[in-house]
Parts: sequence; C-alpha cells; structure tokens
Amino acid sequence: MISVVSAAIVRDGALLVVRKRGTDSFMLPGGKGEPGETEAETLQRELREELGCGLHPDGLALLGHFEAPAANEPGCLVRAAIYRGDLDGVPVIAAEIAEMLWLDVEGEEDPPIRLAPLLNRHVLPALRDVVA
Repeated sequence: MISVVSAAIVRDGALLVVRKRGTDSFMLPGGKGEPGETEAETLQRELREELGCGLHPDGLALLGHFEAPAANEPGCLVRAAIYRGDLDGVPVIAAEIAEMLWLDVEGEEDPPIRLAPLLNRHVLPALRDVVA
C-alpha cells in the first residue's frame, strides 16, 4: 500500500517536525489530499488543521517528490511532495499532533530524536544540498 502526502519544510536553517499521538517518530507536518486538491492546497489545509498556520504562497517551492517506508504503518510506503517555505502564522499543536520541535538542518547528522525514514533518508539530505 502506498500513501501519498504533501509535507512542509520551513526555511532559514530550521525544520519544523511533529510527532503524532500514539507514534514515536518525528515527521514533517502535512497529510493526505482530498479529491480535487493540488499538492499545495493539501499542504495548506493540513497545516491549518494540524498547526493552526500555513505557508506564504508566494515563497512556496517544491523540494522534490520522495518515497520511503512509512514510519508508523509497517509494510506501507509513503510517497510525498515536499515543499519548503516560510510560515504564515505561529504554529500551535492541534488535531492529532502530540509534539512539535524545530530541527537544525545543518546541525547534527544524527539528531537525538527518532525521525521518519522519509525525513532521514531523503528530505534532510536534499534540504542540506539546497542550503549548502
């Protein structure tokens, strides 16, 4: 089974990661699209539901499309459209989010938290290439 999601990155060397209730891996905020939504529309809706904020649409840029094993669904893959941009508002934990934190993109190669495979294997390396 493949889950298709849109997720976000916040620029300026920091990455906003979240941990959903009942899970132990941190991942990017975002989620699955509704029928007829574009990737960017899905992302904006999910950010508003999960964190009460969005991304400035004029600075939104696609980092890429990536695929990896799902962090919390054994035997499933997640296929994600990853965008980077600047937050429009202040993030506040809502919906199914249990915890959020800012991760220094250029910091430690092995952060002291458990990261979802998509984030660890693909997104962080791609983001470090863009920031470098």
